[in-house]
Amino acid sequence: MAELLATRFRITSIDQRGHGRAPKPASGYAAEDYAGDLNNLLSESTLLIGHSLGARNALVAGARYPEKVAAVVAIDFTPYIEPEVFDALDARVNGGNRDFGSLQEVSSYLKQRYPRLPADAIERRARHGYECVDGVWRALAVPAAMRKTCAGLRADLAPALKAIRVPVLLLRGEDSKLVSRAAWDKTRALRPDLPAREITGADHYVPEEQPAAVAAAVLDFWDSIQ
Repeated sequence: MAELLATRFRITSIDQRGHGRAPKPASGYAAEDYAGDLNNLLSESTLLIGHSLGARNALVAGARYPEKVAAVVAIDFTPYIEPEVFDALDARVNGGNRDFGSLQEVSSYLKQRYPRLPADAIERRARHGYECVDGVWRALAVPAAMRKTCAGLRADLAPALKAIRVPVLLLRGEDSKLVSRAAWDKTRALRPDLPAREITGADHYVPEEQPAAVAAAVLDFWDSIQ
């Protein structure tokens, strides 16, 4: 998706705190902490494109720091996600805290966990999301940080979405199990003024499963607000 958008934009991709090779502090995993990181990073008004946790953080940053955020594309995260959905997410996150004997074993695990992801997406997740230490492959994300992040996802996002005044595009995977039809409909009722699109052929992992469709939606949205 970044390659498709790079024809029009200068793209910066970040590891959020607790993830990848970013710092992993003992605390500070609320939406406001992540949004503060974005505020510190941005030096000019920027289009924020976020998926899942990144979508939540982009919306909060857009509401808090409109002078730094030109617009937001929020992909498959909305207010009104049901508690049982977060319960299932907690279980999945905890299940990923394990050792692997090889990068091939990591890829096999990811294929089982994300059956709809294309092979190139699986390869990127394995290569960039794990590291080998003393012959054992482990996720770069720290388990304690992921647990605190998941706990923070349960905070009510409706006030931020209601308050945001920069342009926003909402995207949802048509088959998403994270953003239910009920959550999507309630979100659209909260902000009927915001453009909202569903991407066919995708569940929650929309940018990896349908990168061309997401890139096209981003470009259409950007052109519409210029």
